[in-house]
Amino acid sequence: MAHHLANRIPTRLLMWQRVREYAVPPSMIETATARRAVGDWAGACAAARIDVDFDLRAVRDRHGTDLVTRLRADLRRLAPDLLRWHMPRIAPDGRLRPGLTISLAHYRSSGAAPLQLVVRTPPAWADAGQRMSLALWEGPGNGAPSHHPHPHPHPHPHPDRRFRLDLHRHLWDSGRIGELARRCGAGEAPSTAPPERSHAPGRPVLPDPPGLPDRPGRPADHDSPWAVACWAAEAELLLRAEARPHGAFTVRLGARSRAVLELVAPDDSHAPTFRPLQEASLPPQVVAALPVLPEAAARVLPDLELLRAGLVAAERLHPLVAAALAAYGSAPVAGPASEPGDPHRVECRGEVHRIALRDGVLTAIDHDPAQLRREELLVALGGPALPCLRAIDAVHRNPEALPAVRERLGHGDVAGALAVVEALLGPGAVLRDGPLREELESATTRRIEHGLFRSGLVAVHPAAGARGAGNASDVGHAEAGHRPRLDRRMPPVMRRKRISRTRPRTGLAC
Repeated sequence: MAHHLANRIPTRLLMWQRVREYAVPPSMIETATARRAVGDWAGACAAARIDVDFDLRAVRDRHGTDLVTRLRADLRRLAPDLLRWHMPRIAPDGRLRPGLTISLAHYRSSGAAPLQLVVRTPPAWADAGQRMSLALWEGPGNGAPSHHPHPHPHPHPHPDRRFRLDLHRHLWDSGRIGELARRCGAGEAPSTAPPERSHAPGRPVLPDPPGLPDRPGRPADHDSPWAVACWAAEAELLLRAEARPHGAFTVRLGARSRAVLELVAPDDSHAPTFRPLQEASLPPQVVAALPVLPEAAARVLPDLELLRAGLVAAERLHPLVAAALAAYGSAPVAGPASEPGDPHRVECRGEVHRIALRDGVLTAIDHDPAQLRREELLVALGGPALPCLRAIDAVHRNPEALPAVRERLGHGDVAGALAVVEALLGPGAVLRDGPLREELESATTRRIEHGLFRSGLVAVHPAAGARGAGNASDVGHAEAGHRPRLDRRMPPVMRRKRISRTRPRTGLAC
């Protein structure tokens, strides 16, 4: 029966369950909250592994005191751990979606284009540590320099239209967290699934607007990830932000599927609604230019789905999210209760022996220390090992907690991964060759690659591996002496160094 229930859990919810367990550890939330409570927004960002790529004094000199005052107020309300909690993720590991620039807030300045506070994620080949960065982005066409001193190029410096949080401040602003329950549709009934209808290949299946009666014999799907009931209200906010009182918008339903909808508001006394439009009736360039409903508005909040499915307890959520969703309760969480850690038990020479931590190392406590030293010397000379020693060696090389260590390292929680290793092997253990040591060494190497990306000291630029569509694996296969071709895809920093006659032969200059 349990296996049958497990098969009914959608894959996306299993991914979000792992994300909620490993991506934002409680230690990060506690430290970031403590720093934010005393007004140290920079310390809170550092605790949440978010780099700040601008200087407030430089921004003040360029844009004035009024803009810096508004920017500083937003930075003090910013909960960086809450921002990381709600960042877009990719399957199957639930890591941060790479190469994104997401707008958080807009600021009108004396210049022609508004200034935007954005958060950026590194490309996939440099995502070790799952670090993010805060930056300021100015609109195109003004030729303004960047406000951050780092020369590293970003693959997508422009804010993404699909992933934007300037219209959803409750996902990162600690002062607006009270809007979370209303904006995520927690008080609404679960939306119904799109109807099963025949459609031509490549044509999207449009979801029905809320309020339409169900067809006879059509089952209601309460596990739909689409927040259809909130689309009209969210589209009204979107069009208002785009200076369009009404009109059409699109919703991305899949990699090659989208819905073209039109906001309909009969009069001031009725709530807005929408109706589907035929995409064929509009030119492709018009459809491409339509406003895109942000992903945070198009889908149900993952925390709400996890609570309804009983995959996470309310106390395991982020404290701000748990407080906002406390009135809606949660289903009982299934799964075995965690048992206290007992010593390993091994059958050795006809007896059951114990293996536990003693003096900071994992040892066989039922053997005399002198006997263990003789057996270890016998193994070094090529003799057979005791079952207890074989068990200890197996735990050092490939422990049962390796998946938990791998998940923490994948999400950048190095301190949590080392805590698991120390609790398993002891702080005085010496790692032996095997999967565990390989994972720790790989995490260290990838963190060095991220540091090279941040500093601009990348030995081989990713453009050199463009023959494989820019995958991270292609970077390693590029020739070490290959120089990227001078074209429009080359970052401006590298283009200036290539065309400069007096470029330095050692070091990097910007």
